[in-house]
Amino acid sequence: MLDLSTPVVMGILNATPDSFYNKGRESSTDALLKIAEKMISEGAAILDIGGASTRPNAVTISVDEELKRVIPVIAAIRQRFPDVWLSADTFHSKVAKEAYNAGVCIINDVSSGRFDNDMLSTVATLKVPYIAMHMQGDPQTMQKNPQYEDVVTEVRNTLMNTCKQCAEAGITDIIIDPGFGFGKTVEHNFGLLNNLGTFRILSRPILAGLSRKSMICKALDVKPEEALNGSTALHMIALQQGAHILRVHDVKEAVEVVKLYSHLSPAFSKGEEE
Repeated sequence: MLDLSTPVVMGILNATPDSFYNKGRESSTDALLKIAEKMISEGAAILDIGGASTRPNAVTISVDEELKRVIPVIAAIRQRFPDVWLSADTFHSKVAKEAYNAGVCIINDVSSGRFDNDMLSTVATLKVPYIAMHMQGDPQTMQKNPQYEDVVTEVRNTLMNTCKQCAEAGITDIIIDPGFGFGKTVEHNFGLLNNLGTFRILSRPILAGLSRKSMICKALDVKPEEALNGSTALHMIALQQGAHILRVHDVKEAVEVVKLYSHLSPAFSKGEEE
């Protein structure tokens, strides 16, 4: 079982040539194995492996191409590191199934089952945890004038309905992700972060994917390569708002944030006093 009683860090491994940030972006299995080893040594509890970029205006690739990119990587990491939790970042049910056969134990779906009608039933059959993310539109349209009357309420209600659909399909372990940067303006993103604690009403673990996102780059007028400090600052806020998983490019720094946060938590303070 994955223990989320204290926050954990998920390291991002991109087996794709066109992610918005190049750290962890490699095409060779050997290179990704080295990155995986580094992330695990730095304290990553989960490695999230994706073969299709979901950045704004990302080029759509075939299922076969996605499988070609990720399955050898998943199999190699599972063989080298048998105890690490592996997640497949995909919205295709076929990829989810093949990734599970190769050693994955979590499915991370940015579409929450909207792009593949077989995804929820497939995950239910696999009996693995499912990360359901909110996205307005799709990667080709999501950043073309996204609009909400009340972003926090609308995203929370959508995720509530998604959790209901997942449960009806037979998925028991559901993690929610508000989808920072997926169909949101900078103001929408910061509004969600500032109210992330209200998502605890859904009684599901919360994943925060803030690492080097455009909300940081635009607010600070920096490039993704210069957004580590901003990412670290927002990771602490996410933890204070109740995030259970930080999905990051920079594992060492995020693990340090979790350690510092532990000194602020009531449970830790109580233990120190005793």
